[in-house]
Amino acid sequence: MRYYRLKKYSDEDFRRRTGVLRSTFAKMVKALKQEESGKFSSGGRPPDMKMEDRLLLTLEYWREYRTYFHVASSYGISESTAYRYIRWIEDTLVKNKTFALPGRKELLKSDVSFEVVMIDATESPCERPKKNRSAITPARKSDIPGKSSL
Repeated sequence: MRYYRLKKYSDEDFRRRTGVLRSTFAKMVKALKQEESGKFSSGGRPPDMKMEDRLLLTLEYWREYRTYFHVASSYGISESTAYRYIRWIEDTLVKNKTFALPGRKELLKSDVSFEVVMIDATESPCERPKKNRSAITPARKSDIPGKSSL
């Protein structure tokens, strides 16, 4: 889905679709455009997609756990181009301190209480057929060369 279609969504539907608020999306686009303006000032060919669409592509990748191939085919670009866009946006947003998550110490200092639910699926037994020695032995004995089965 391209950004021009997403602009028509309500604020709640926009957040449900992208995973971020519309104001956060605008801040991300602004930060990315500032970083990109320095990147292409010395020359080079700018990307074919608008920044809003590239950010939307990245948010879809993060939110829906789709592969690069599937995200790229939705936007009509190659898989390697989708990888480069997503990688550049991730690196740029990580460098920008506006979107950094607070550290563990800051979370411990705050008065906000978090409820965490963890599910342990590591102890799930795997059902495998049991090896039955009596079923294997007669089959081996009947296949012995030189023995007739009369």
